[in-house]
Amino acid sequence: MRLPYLRRTIALLAATAAAAGFVAGCSGEDQVPSIGYAVDTAVASYNGGTTAGAASAQAVFGRVLTGFFYTGPDGQPVADGDTGTAKEVPGEAQTIQYRLNPQGTYSDGVPTSCDDLVFTWAARSGRFPRFDSASTAGYEDIERVECQPGSKDGTVVFRPGRRYLPWRTLFGAGELMPAHVAAQAANVPDIVTAVQNDDRAALDRLADFWNTGWDLAPGDLDITRFPSSGPYRIESFGLEDGLVLVANERWWGQAPATGRIVVYPKPADLAARIEDGSASVVDIGAGSLPETNLDAFSVQNVPSRGIEQVVLNTGGVFESAAARRAFALCVPRQALYDQLGRSADAPEAGVGVGTSNSRTLQQDSPFYPAATGASGPFAAGDVEGAKAALADAGKDGMVVRVGYLAPDARRAQTISMIADSCKAAGISVEDAGTPDFTPVRLREGAVDAVLGGPGGAPGPAGSLDGIAAIGGLRSGSGLNIGQFRNGRFDGITDQLAGEDNSTNQLNLLTEAENLLWAQLPSVPLFATPRTIAFAGGLQNAIAGPTRAGSGWNMDRWVLQR
Repeated sequence: MRLPYLRRTIALLAATAAAAGFVAGCSGEDQVPSIGYAVDTAVASYNGGTTAGAASAQAVFGRVLTGFFYTGPDGQPVADGDTGTAKEVPGEAQTIQYRLNPQGTYSDGVPTSCDDLVFTWAARSGRFPRFDSASTAGYEDIERVECQPGSKDGTVVFRPGRRYLPWRTLFGAGELMPAHVAAQAANVPDIVTAVQNDDRAALDRLADFWNTGWDLAPGDLDITRFPSSGPYRIESFGLEDGLVLVANERWWGQAPATGRIVVYPKPADLAARIEDGSASVVDIGAGSLPETNLDAFSVQNVPSRGIEQVVLNTGGVFESAAARRAFALCVPRQALYDQLGRSADAPEAGVGVGTSNSRTLQQDSPFYPAATGASGPFAAGDVEGAKAALADAGKDGMVVRVGYLAPDARRAQTISMIADSCKAAGISVEDAGTPDFTPVRLREGAVDAVLGGPGGAPGPAGSLDGIAAIGGLRSGSGLNIGQFRNGRFDGITDQLAGEDNSTNQLNLLTEAENLLWAQLPSVPLFATPRTIAFAGGLQNAIAGPTRAGSGWNMDRWVLQR
């Protein structure tokens, strides 16, 4: 039997204790004011440029590892002048001039430098295959990064004939990594020279560190490997105590308004952290924790820039397009939206209104209505069509295991509704959600599909530019967990990245949508609904239903107790 009154009483007592300076689970000085942040992502890596780190880097570390731009609350790139400046300058090829803040210094005392740009570019350029890159978008179009080792100035020159319009998504928050840490760990005295000379032995050692050297798990951390370039730095990470971020003493910008932020990611018991008063900011999937009491919070239920979707493995049971079509046809997309996808605070039109008929285009894009007509046959769940497609695949039945990061009541119900609909077509859908689930299990063959955002992201996801969504479908991308490969789709997205003619854009987008609905690497459902809640007395918090989450400005949060 649930006791809401008792829970609220406990929360009040916890808040009172916090006001007195006694914050449960704090490591370090007990008197530092603290704000708890519960978010439904899993923290596996400090490195947002890797497959493991991409899902959580911006939502958790956006104010720890800063970049030239960060994702704002509407999904747009916002310049971060504290990190430095970036501007396009004239040249035969597209050229971006980066200038790091002269005062910029990591929390370990090492100055920021263009070495960081060279290292991040090398790792994500696709030129050196040993690096695990979440996405090479934009970086693969760069010809070179001009940099004198240790300098604050760097110039990025793109390949002749290539133009990358969303260049403001490059070298961003959570993704611009400290080159000096990797250099020391890999015993590479000069990363810039190693890249310029194509020193493969050195680059292989750097890649090994890039891939796993910044992995994170609750327990003892070698803090020297995780220096900060932002207003907060990591102090500790524990399953019960959370990920503790404290003010970075070497931060050269405006000091954070609150000295300690305690992040509670999954697999922490988020419901317990909310109910006992530990969390003052909540950013979770709507309906994921239905019994959690948010009466003491100001609550918004909003659609996110991330598209809820079922990502399919293009091998195994879904090796053929016909098998993927059979599954997609029996998914009751409209019923799922009606019951699980509506956001109470959605606008009257645009994002969050109706099923999402694209994996990469936002519903408020002017191209969306005209480009997404191929979705028509997949609206309501067509059992007979699914049976016919299954026969075309040479199957009389199929078992589909769908994974996700549990617990998540809405996603469990999504799978249940799909299972009920597909059963009549001879397709058995199984719930394979677990508390330790990671999207890469799809690539490993442990499941046949993943339910989540772009690239299977379990928590905050999406942006106006859709870079992660496109990366989840491009050949060779780490975010492409279903291993979909289509040269024409890759070519279309290459063209779109440099195309500014609206007629050509529409034609290319329509071709891409037609291709994706024919090949079905995934089944888009709706804009993922998010519940974002702020405790009474919390100031300066602004909902961020994007990949940066509502922690995008955590250094401005103040809790009046």
